[in-house]
Amino acid sequence: MSKKEYITLSDAQCEELKKLQSKGSPKVRTQKRIIALLELNKGQTQTAVAEIINQSVRSIGNLIERYKSKGLACLYDEQRPGRPIKITNEQRDKITVLACEEAPDGHSQWSLRLLADKVVELGYCDEISHTQVKKILSKKNSNRI
Repeated sequence: MSKKEYITLSDAQCEELKKLQSKGSPKVRTQKRIIALLELNKGQTQTAVAEIINQSVRSIGNLIERYKSKGLACLYDEQRPGRPIKITNEQRDKITVLACEEAPDGHSQWSLRLLADKVVELGYCDEISHTQVKKILSKKNSNRI
């Protein structure tokens, strides 16, 4: 059986959580965290709260730790750095220009894979996938493929 793990919210924090809960529609993840904090504040066990919001006990433990270190900022996910951009605007322009040129012999039009291979062959970049080419051309509103 899980040991009781209480957190103590101030009256102002409880009001803020209730206000967040009632206004608009926060993300489901945020909504669950709000409910969990309010229930933990009432003295519910981690196990009981996990069942209420359909999460694991470990997730509740992690939420408690984040609350202790960050306060109500624990409700929101931190920004993730993501993959760095490898294709410059100049390279994007070259790919768009290439897509507007005539297709190579034996082809009636450019395919995304053919464009990706040609971009690498011409040395515009070291590597690129056909899906990246599609995204680049979609952003440029190209209809040449």
